[in-house]
Amino acid sequence: MNPTPLILVAALLPTQAGGGTQPPPKTAHHHEVEQSGDKAMGFSHEKTTHHFYLRATGGVIQVDANAASDKESREQIQTHLAHIATMFAKGNFETPMLVHGVKPPGTASMTKLGALIRYTYEARPQGGRVVITTSDKAALAAVHEFLRFQIQDHATGDPLTVTPEATSNR
Repeated sequence: MNPTPLILVAALLPTQAGGGTQPPPKTAHHHEVEQSGDKAMGFSHEKTTHHFYLRATGGVIQVDANAASDKESREQIQTHLAHIATMFAKGNFETPMLVHGVKPPGTASMTKLGALIRYTYEARPQGGRVVITTSDKAALAAVHEFLRFQIQDHATGDPLTVTPEATSNR
């Protein structure tokens, strides 16, 4: 096993301060990802909060408007995530490629193993989420690889390890 990826992951792990996880400082690359994301997703990163959670059976992509009164962002999030769930189910990962400027890790396997992965859109009071589930070991590894990339490239500060479901219900 090549030790380089482990060193990279360790360097990118968020620090714990006062019991909470803080996102790492944003770089010029993170700002580029946000600008590309605003165009590809149709809503502002400044008005919304993204989270990516790894679960024992897959993971969660969750986006919420920062302000409860921001109906426009909430509706844009809900439209986008419903569309993403449909696209991903068809093996179409074009939007993440547009956002990140590269083909995200895990997507080739997620496309190949698509029949073994389920993508479910769920509305939330301030946004929505896509719940990704699978019982296949290879598909699960691909989903986790994809979500870890999202966590790091969006600099969300979310855990890079599997966490309990309650975390994504905030």
